[in-house]
Amino acid sequence: MVSHHKEITIRAEKMASQLVQWRRTLHKNPELSFQEVETSRMIAQILEQIPGMHVQVEAGYPTAVVGTLSYGEGPTFAIRADIDALPIEEENSHDYQSRYAGVMHACGHDAHTAIGLGAAHLLSESFENGGIQGTVKFLFQPAEERADAYGSTGAPYMIQAGVLDDVDGVIALHMSPEDQLGEVRVHDGYSMANVDVFKAKISGTGGHGAYPHQGTDPIWMLGSVLQAVYGITSRRLSPLESGVISIGSIYTGVASNVIPSEVDIQGTIRSYHPDVRKVMHTELEKAFSLVTLLGGDYQLEIMPEDPALKNDPVINQLIEGAIQDLYPSFHVLDIPFGLGGEDFAHMTEKVPGAMFFLGCAKDDGEVRNLHTPNFDIDEKSLPIGLSILTETARRFLNR
Repeated sequence: MVSHHKEITIRAEKMASQLVQWRRTLHKNPELSFQEVETSRMIAQILEQIPGMHVQVEAGYPTAVVGTLSYGEGPTFAIRADIDALPIEEENSHDYQSRYAGVMHACGHDAHTAIGLGAAHLLSESFENGGIQGTVKFLFQPAEERADAYGSTGAPYMIQAGVLDDVDGVIALHMSPEDQLGEVRVHDGYSMANVDVFKAKISGTGGHGAYPHQGTDPIWMLGSVLQAVYGITSRRLSPLESGVISIGSIYTGVASNVIPSEVDIQGTIRSYHPDVRKVMHTELEKAFSLVTLLGGDYQLEIMPEDPALKNDPVINQLIEGAIQDLYPSFHVLDIPFGLGGEDFAHMTEKVPGAMFFLGCAKDDGEVRNLHTPNFDIDEKSLPIGLSILTETARRFLNR
């Protein structure tokens, strides 16, 4: 007699070719954040073919799709998959290369979506067979990668539309090209960063390059600000805390002999703990205030984007238990995922939830990081991710 755990992996492996086909179709046809029109149409069409599936389109945003399976009394569990691509020119030469110049699935969202669709199929079969009771919602979320003009990514729009109002727990996975097949990152508590964006302007009088003493030079003032900004994480934070401030853009000037009157600066702030986040905001304000001592003025705007991803230990126990039973030889890595941002964190603020990172490195010796032109995955990771998601959902409903 085939064990339940073996049955899950067998069913997932039988879907492997379908998962690959879905993933490659999505990879060839990437769409940027808030523009995922054809992607969401494809998702809705596939979901509509699944017995018992209720499909909701425009779930908080025109390109957001929610599929719902329900049978009998029980809790409600959600599986989230992000669907958008990045503004990156692909450098791979495989036959499913992006068809669109400057747009690429370089973060694995095509794989996340394919696995989410696979989970919808397997869990539909489980409901039909009477193996589980309750409700599973499949959240296909747009715009994880980029905020709009209002500072919002896709998750808040779906939350505002009420997609989590009846949900008791939520889960997501993320491709991890830094880890090998058979390695999975599972970590309790803060695991990805708060994301804040800041914009600043340093103002002086400007003047002629030959007569700097007759005016005030914002570029000169910038030097002191830069030293103070980069000193925040090394001298104002405890070495035991995680935090980073990076300046990504400095813009000023029009001619070699003209001292400009303004310098525009943009950057990002990353942290885990809310208290550290507050300290970094305060210290950044102090750093820019130095220009007032040098005869200038400044404006500083800090815009929060994503909260820190906080993984629920109870959900993580279900994930780890599923991995141990389905793949006993796998190595579970209990380490944070880094200071990257993830708007799934909005969902884990609303209900208990967790994300795990799934090893997917190709065995070709090439370094393939997230958000790089050569990003790719070992597609043998697809049925593995499907098995873990499906088994975790089943365990949540049967608790």
